[in-house]
Amino acid sequence: MNELGQGYRYVGPVELKAAVRPGSSGCRIRSAADFGSWIAERSAAELAEPFTFVVGMDGALRLAPRRSEHVACAGGDMVLSAGEISFMREADQWAVSEVSNQSTGYCPDVTSWSEVARALDDMEVGRPSGFTYEVVFRRCPGCQENNIVRENDFVCVFCGVDLPAARNVDPAA
Repeated sequence: MNELGQGYRYVGPVELKAAVRPGSSGCRIRSAADFGSWIAERSAAELAEPFTFVVGMDGALRLAPRRSEHVACAGGDMVLSAGEISFMREADQWAVSEVSNQSTGYCPDVTSWSEVARALDDMEVGRPSGFTYEVVFRRCPGCQENNIVRENDFVCVFCGVDLPAARNVDPAA
């Protein structure tokens, strides 16, 4: 088995993590059969919008409805990646139409794509070659708020302080 990548701790609001209850994690998908069963139960309305996903520390993809918190989908645990994902039918098989690392609770780096790709390959689902929407996160050294860096503008939207070039979201890491 391949070595798994960097783990990400939850860095979002503490009250969201405190609300996570045992058994509340997303549906664990490890194979094409798991995915086939899960996707067959989705309604057209559910398939019309992205799902919340995490890749757990075991390398398995976990899926939950879009409005689910990533920390709940992960059962409060560390993850290898997190974001949003959409699926579509393509030539009589399922494929990923869009996937991002947008999770303000975990703030995974764009390099976490390899873990998402591995999980999707295990599910035998068609996928793009990388995140279709990449999000860059930085923690402000001034006010300590997490920021989404837009258009390479490394300035805190909360207090105007310059953000570091290197990833620094998890101060304990």
